[in-house]
Amino acid sequence: MAESLSARVGRVIAGSVHALLDRIEDAAPEAAMEQALREVDKVIDEVRHELGTMAANRHLAQQQHATLNRQHTQLAEQIEQAIDQGREDLARAGVARQLDIEAQIPVLEKSLAELSGNETELTGYVNALLAKRREMTSALENFRSARKIAASSVPQAAGARRSEARMESASGAFDRVYQRHAGLSPAAAGASLEQAARLKELDEMVRNNQIEERLAKLRAAQP
Repeated sequence: MAESLSARVGRVIAGSVHALLDRIEDAAPEAAMEQALREVDKVIDEVRHELGTMAANRHLAQQQHATLNRQHTQLAEQIEQAIDQGREDLARAGVARQLDIEAQIPVLEKSLAELSGNETELTGYVNALLAKRREMTSALENFRSARKIAASSVPQAAGARRSEARMESASGAFDRVYQRHAGLSPAAAGASLEQAARLKELDEMVRNNQIEERLAKLRAAQP
């Protein structure tokens, strides 16, 4: 494919905010935001499919690795019995098979390590994409709330000029949310000051907990 899966994930994580801001001035900004969410969902599905394939391949490699190790152990016992009974020909055949197994095992182990690493990487992709989707979903809800607030603040009898002004006001509030938080933040456009203060307090609490957890690990690691 023209663009690798990792490149697509990186583009969604790093570039979707800018793409969404570019399209927010369209005639249908809400539709543009919903389309962006669908694009994220598509990439998530592709990464999950690749993750499933990777996990299946790792399972098969693990089974083959276990089978070869088991055969190697059985051959050791059979070779010993063949030597005890003076069947050097059989012992030689057993040793030859052991050598073949010993040549395959390092290759399988390397493949297992690579598959495990790829699986971990893809799991990280899924988690990052899901986090981005949550931010975008929250931003869409904020936009809708801002538009409702802007619409309700103007008398119903307003003409076409006032309707256009309300739309621009809602879009402007949404843009300010993005600019203030450098991304698709859940901080609500048009939210009350009390709500904003509580969200800030929540962010600070989570960050303080992360700091304490990191300090606790560092203390535990000291001799």
